Amino acid sequence: MLDLWIRGGTIIDGTGAPRFTADIGVRDGKIAQLGASDEPATREINAAGLLVTPGWVDVHTHYDGQVTWDPYLTPSCWHGVTTVVMGNCGVGFAPAAPDQHEWLISLMEGVEDIPGTALAEGITWDWESFPEYLDAIDKSPHAIDVIAQVPHGALRAYVMGERGADHNEIPTSEEIETMGRLVREAIAAGARGFSSSRTKNHRTRDGEFTPSLTAEHAEMIGIAKAMGEGGKGVFEIVADFKDLESEFELLREMVEVSGRPMSISIAQNDYVPDQWRRLLELIDQAVADGLPMKGQVPSRAIGLLLGLQATLHPFVASATYSHIAELPLEERIAKLRDPETKAKILSEPSPPGLAEVTSSFGRIFELGNPPNYEPAPEDSIAARAEALGIAANELAYDLMLQDGGRALLYRTFLNYTDFNLDVSLEMLQSPNTVPGLGDAGAHCGMICDGSFPTFLMLHYGRDRTRGERRELEWLVKRQTSDTAELIGLRDRGTIEEGKRADLNLIDWQALQLRPPEILFDLPAGGKRLVQRVDGYRATLVAGETICEDGEPTGAFPGKLVRHETRA
Repeated sequence: MLDLWIRGGTIIDGTGAPRFTADIGVRDGKIAQLGASDEPATREINAAGLLVTPGWVDVHTHYDGQVTWDPYLTPSCWHGVTTVVMGNCGVGFAPAAPDQHEWLISLMEGVEDIPGTALAEGITWDWESFPEYLDAIDKSPHAIDVIAQVPHGALRAYVMGERGADHNEIPTSEEIETMGRLVREAIAAGARGFSSSRTKNHRTRDGEFTPSLTAEHAEMIGIAKAMGEGGKGVFEIVADFKDLESEFELLREMVEVSGRPMSISIAQNDYVPDQWRRLLELIDQAVADGLPMKGQVPSRAIGLLLGLQATLHPFVASATYSHIAELPLEERIAKLRDPETKAKILSEPSPPGLAEVTSSFGRIFELGNPPNYEPAPEDSIAARAEALGIAANELAYDLMLQDGGRALLYRTFLNYTDFNLDVSLEMLQSPNTVPGLGDAGAHCGMICDGSFPTFLMLHYGRDRTRGERRELEWLVKRQTSDTAELIGLRDRGTIEEGKRADLNLIDWQALQLRPPEILFDLPAGGKRLVQRVDGYRATLVAGETICEDGEPTGAFPGKLVRHETRA
């Protein structure tokens, strides 16, 4: 007797093979049969006319706090994600000495733009060590599977105390040994790996650089050697690569001394627009030399969302605006519609540094409905304003007042130097990259990229008009079996007998991203940007339906995945 039959769906199995039509039988959370059969089942789903794919495996999220209060891990579960990896970018909440809670919240708030008040209200802190953190996660219900990594920032502060928060401080050999031991012990207890940040973009709420920014050779190699001694785990690294060759040499040496896989964030920067190609060349060479290294790449431009409810917008620094900034939205809109108020705000320029982000109107666009993530140069606020014969900031002002003041502008930030997504697709097509960097659960007031898995399939598989598309079979493989393999999950990522029944049933013609919106549903009323989607008819985890037509069912078959898995 089977638990479930999924009948008549068009299967894209995650291997890259051509699609086919078949029935899927599920028993005990796994795919028991693939093909026609008369064996009875407790329930049946008619999937005729739907695509059936493996659930998406998202290797780059920041649910480290949210996992303790939100069993659904929205928005990921809305987008067909059935496994998430958190603890990326060297930030997280374990290990955590009792007197470091506020600092860890400050670090996460600064690096990932998650409201500190929400974290302070929502996190239970019933742990100190990383194994205790894993136990706390394990006790909570989850709709989807969760994987944790040891964050360098928290680890450094735990071992070094206040000195560890300062990236200029050098740990002693004993402290390095302790860091390595704790990482090894955490991985033995079920952590998936170790993450570190070496970018100046990551700062605390007070503007201090991330603790691991300039961690020296001895510290990084010491931790890597300890991981190698344990024989398990992966590395996840983000870095500025100001000195690309020497920085990469350090990361390569970490892989050499440990024998453990490493993924490195890759994105195109407008100031050095071809550096990513050299970084990928270095990864390619390392792979050719037998080292397990990959690049993590975004499926579209990483962009900031600007709006009256968001963290930033073009007039956030205006003295006139500051007097009404705390008013309820409807009252604020009424004030902003006043011609005199509008004239004053438009006459007050932003500080140069902020203006580079919020008022570079040649790179700011109306996001629209449905959202347009590949706008042309002529779609920019600057180009449209010029055609209308008005100032660019005036057009931006008017656009932000649309939809009752909830309209959002899109400021492309990375991977959009040439005003198209050719570079993103080129990155994705490398054999030594995987899609990632969606940061689901983070950047609550500025970025909303948890929809990357849906976008990857939808844009490059159906909707793209300004460049090459790709076949769905390849797109599905990239975010299922390829991402699962990166983190050692061999029991999922493909639709095969014996694999986990983590599945998406998708109405391909109805699949559509909605515009991002701001909700105030975090603990303590904290705000966050989320993006819903239409067209996922059902998402299953271990054979149980966790979402139907975008709504959670209340089923919690998810779990903390503690170790590498094999089918």
